[in-house]
Amino acid sequence: MILALAISSLTFAQRNTAYQQYVDKYKEAAIEQMHRYKIPASITLAQALLESGAGTSYLAKNANNHFGIKVGVGWNGPYVVRDDDHKGEHFRKYKNVEESYEDHSQFLLKDRYKRLFDLNPLDYKAWARGLKACGYATSPTYADRLINIIETYELDDYDEDRIGLRKYKKRDTPEPAPVVPTRHSVRTVNGIQCVTAREGDTWDGLAQELKIAKKKLLKFNEVDETFPPEPNMNIFLDKKAKKADTQYKDYWHKVKQGESMYSICQFYGIRIDALYKMNFKDDSYIPVTGDLLKVR
Repeated sequence: MILALAISSLTFAQRNTAYQQYVDKYKEAAIEQMHRYKIPASITLAQALLESGAGTSYLAKNANNHFGIKVGVGWNGPYVVRDDDHKGEHFRKYKNVEESYEDHSQFLLKDRYKRLFDLNPLDYKAWARGLKACGYATSPTYADRLINIIETYELDDYDEDRIGLRKYKKRDTPEPAPVVPTRHSVRTVNGIQCVTAREGDTWDGLAQELKIAKKKLLKFNEVDETFPPEPNMNIFLDKKAKKADTQYKDYWHKVKQGESMYSICQFYGIRIDALYKMNFKDDSYIPVTGDLLKVR
């Protein structure tokens, strides 16, 4: 039923770039389908990436078919002919990519996939395995490949209501103003929403108050839950950037007593691996008072 998975000849680095560019280009289409049909955006994006080779397959380029869907019963539209499980099979052809995404959602609304919608919409692993069990693809590794793509490119971010709604802006609909928590005020550092930790804060308490999954809060702040939020530390509600704000161009941070690479990262809203890389350091480096570090 589904075209054999496209195998890219790109190198890993090129493939990584191509996949990320595809995600950036079509994530809104996937989120729109999620809001309309309750299909996890992570699953839609992962399937599209896998089936179309990040938009490089013959079907994607010549038929706007990003999910490898064959003609099947009830299809009266145009099609293209390609060899797959059998020679000369017919695959649906669409006017544009958005039409392919819409048809993919309609395809999953069939009785064959009905049980998928009883699953937790945030459990992408169950959805991936469910698709395989329902016969979407014949490859025995199909579910594992979807899961690997989702985790590599953090596509499950788009399944979380808070993350998804903030990143997706409906056409002709103004983005709602952020809800200000009762205890912590949301502000922006380096273009990223954050709050200031206070004495007695816990990751569980912050996650509950800010309505964000604890695992995401820990992930965004690059910390283990055994390390409690320190008072006055910035707690970020989305992924940190690779560089500090443009105001810090040509600026060198002078390390103060008691500062660590982690505390510096939290102050500027940058990822810890990026700070090491910018300064040609590895994780064995411990900053000393007076050291100068680039932050952009």
